[in-house]
Amino acid sequence: MKRLEDVFVMVNGWAVVAMLSAMALIVGANISLRYLTAHSLPWADEAARYLMIWMTFVSAGLVLRIGGHVAITNLQDSLPSTGRKLLRACIVLILLAFFGFMVHVGWQYAQRMQYQVTPALRLPFLYVYAAMPVGFALLIVHLLLIARPFIAAGRYKSLRALGLEAEALPGGANG
Repeated sequence: MKRLEDVFVMVNGWAVVAMLSAMALIVGANISLRYLTAHSLPWADEAARYLMIWMTFVSAGLVLRIGGHVAITNLQDSLPSTGRKLLRACIVLILLAFFGFMVHVGWQYAQRMQYQVTPALRLPFLYVYAAMPVGFALLIVHLLLIARPFIAAGRYKSLRALGLEAEALPGGANG
């Protein structure tokens, strides 16, 4: 199971890297063409925007794994050990319910937009708006994979797997 989780995280990470790379290449090529030939790609800005949308949703689960989302821990810090675990379990359940709801709503919204096409690329908006249900489904998987250590100890599982230490993160011991 650990190996499968590592592969899942690695594939998710490489998907984000591929989207960021494609976005940088498209924008870079467009800028170069604009200055070298006085012509630009009419679809470049649109493609970069949609890649940014996809990258945001697809990377949210990876950020969740390392505790990178905003967290207010005053209540948790004031509770005894058992209370902390119960509070974290409630947080996980609330997040799972919210993420599941957003998968449902996102899929409905994407389906409503399937017949409308983007201005430059002429893609159905379904492909753009599908980022929301896909991203929230990935958030569900990531949350389920880190739920046990998070509830038990309030730890995030993959810092070392990502080659990071707590001190390297903003707000860490040195940050």
